[in-house]
Amino acid sequence: MNTLGFLRDNARWLSAGVLLTFLSSFGQTFFISIFAGEIREGFGLSHGQWGGIYALGTTASAIMMIWAGGLTDQFRVRGLGAIILAMLLAACLFMALNPVWWLLPLVIFALRFTGQGMTSHIAVVAMSRWFIATRGRALSVATLGFAAGEALLPLIFVTLMITIDWRILWVVAGVIAALGIPLLMLLLREERTPQSLASSNQAYGMDLRHWTRNETLRHWLFWFMIPALLGPAAFNTAFFFHQVHFAEVKAVDHIELVAFFPFYTGVSIAAMVLSGWALDKWGTARLIPFMQLPMVVAFLAFAFAEGPVGLTLGFLFLGLNTGVNTTLPAAFWAEFYGTRHIGSIKAMAAAVMVFGSAIGPGITGLGIDMGVGIEVQYIAVAGFFVFSTVMMTIGILRAAPRLSRAA
Repeated sequence: MNTLGFLRDNARWLSAGVLLTFLSSFGQTFFISIFAGEIREGFGLSHGQWGGIYALGTTASAIMMIWAGGLTDQFRVRGLGAIILAMLLAACLFMALNPVWWLLPLVIFALRFTGQGMTSHIAVVAMSRWFIATRGRALSVATLGFAAGEALLPLIFVTLMITIDWRILWVVAGVIAALGIPLLMLLLREERTPQSLASSNQAYGMDLRHWTRNETLRHWLFWFMIPALLGPAAFNTAFFFHQVHFAEVKAVDHIELVAFFPFYTGVSIAAMVLSGWALDKWGTARLIPFMQLPMVVAFLAFAFAEGPVGLTLGFLFLGLNTGVNTTLPAAFWAEFYGTRHIGSIKAMAAAVMVFGSAIGPGITGLGIDMGVGIEVQYIAVAGFFVFSTVMMTIGILRAAPRLSRAA
């Protein structure tokens, strides 16, 4: 099927994926972090304290994801998605109305679980299950919502914050999330693959069988992938979380730094589309070992950047990884472990990534408080991505032959 025909025939289901990934923005670090200065000032928090609160709330959401993520194997996207979006509305209002610092971990938990966790998880699992031969294209289209959120929301909300109180802007975010509920219900009046019929639309994994979550956890490949799961979540999150501090270190206005985001998003969209096409053509086994090499270049560029050229280079390679990272890992679980239990398996992977997004800001925030400069930290981050690439490559090379081996 050509691309235009694919988009036309699957428009309603792909649009539901775009909607969910876009609305997940209100629980993503790139959105929450634009309020970091106001939150720290309003509650009298240091970088380390704010990072610790963020890590605590995010870790709790990762633990919750282990159980809740499996609900996508049992309930339709239409019903589960509407419930989660209603909870996201409540989380946004919680942030807007919260009067005390000691409730912030609960606020962060609510935002991260409903937004970054479940809303994006539902979208990715749906694409992985609904589409098999065109899974790469489906994921690349559906995850355009992430890119749209990253490109538009920080710039819009940072500009609005000049004249509008930050708490009111969280009410606005909640209203936008609520408007997504009737739209999702309309788009999914008929789901592509109802859960009751899912067994007839399954794709096998390694050894031509469907792996359960417990089997996946006991399999060595899962553990070889752990550094690759943790890395982007931890340090991409840390970069955006400390964007205000990073702007101060680089002696640029926050709005100037945010102005790079549309460029970063444009690159990520291009990488997302190309990786989706390449995924359908060559599969994850040939592509995924190279996935995190752009992060090495990105963080070295951010460490040594002294002007717009260095920052542009950093955002270029960060965008390349972001685009690829939205398609390849999601397809990896379905391709290597099958789709019958993809919701619960992907929930474990999502929990690892959410945990990574918890420890990244916490570790880097503590480092800042201890006097370890963010630039020095970013050199170490680049080294971590070299390590994760080696581990992932070893695991994939060993496991790939089993994709065509009968049990």
